[in-house]
Amino acid sequence: MARMHTRRKGSSRSRPPFRSTPPEWCDTNKEELGKHVLRLYGNGISPTMIGLTLRDQYGVPSVKPILGTKLTSYLRENAEVPEIPEDLANLMRKAIGMRKHLASNKKDLHNRRWLNLTENKIRRLAKYYRSTGRLPSTWQYKPQTAEMLIT
Repeated sequence: MARMHTRRKGSSRSRPPFRSTPPEWCDTNKEELGKHVLRLYGNGISPTMIGLTLRDQYGVPSVKPILGTKLTSYLRENAEVPEIPEDLANLMRKAIGMRKHLASNKKDLHNRRWLNLTENKIRRLAKYYRSTGRLPSTWQYKPQTAEMLIT
């Protein structure tokens, strides 16, 4: 599939094989893994970094076969998660940084274009999250209030 904002084609990459059970060499059980996840999330680590930490330090290849649910849905059931999903918040942080840059560099046309593309990504992702119920149906991205939502 082609990239959305460039003329290049997409690159192939490795994908993990489909498994419904954890591998034999993984000796972590459900209760132990759940405690690790909640402890790491309580320390202020994002779900993405929790997955990387579990992979690198605890030898857990994937959380889903062990817990039975995805990491974010497990956190939603057992902890207080922020209203705005992590990927949307990261895009909003990126747009805020671009707007700050444009305030002092008004003639940076390349940055202006990438700001436009990033904000379009934010709107598309917000539309998806509104349709799936992760965001309220009245939620709208506004650059003026984005910094208050993120901090």
